[in-house]
Amino acid sequence: MDIKTTLPISEAREKIFKIAEKVQKPETHYTLTEKGRPKVVVMSADEFESWQETLEVVRIFPKLAKDIEKAEREYKRGHYLTLEEVLLREGFALAKKSKK
Repeated sequence: MDIKTTLPISEAREKIFKIAEKVQKPETHYTLTEKGRPKVVVMSADEFESWQETLEVVRIFPKLAKDIEKAEREYKRGHYLTLEEVLLREGFALAKKSKK
């Protein structure tokens, strides 16, 4: 817990507009306490949305770091397809490149 951004709920009530303004800075949040225990966290709507998106990616791709490592190894070995190859494989017709 960051002491500077931890406040009792009763104190935060008096400073809610200042808190709302301060949390607009990236990675800034306030932990509000009740009877000395953390009760709620206040962060900007943008930061909250970012957290939600991150959690969604982690849920959909639980092994993302390992998948990236595997892809990098395969790329280094030359085991990859170009975008054009993937599009052709999927049946998309590609326009001929102009020679400018």
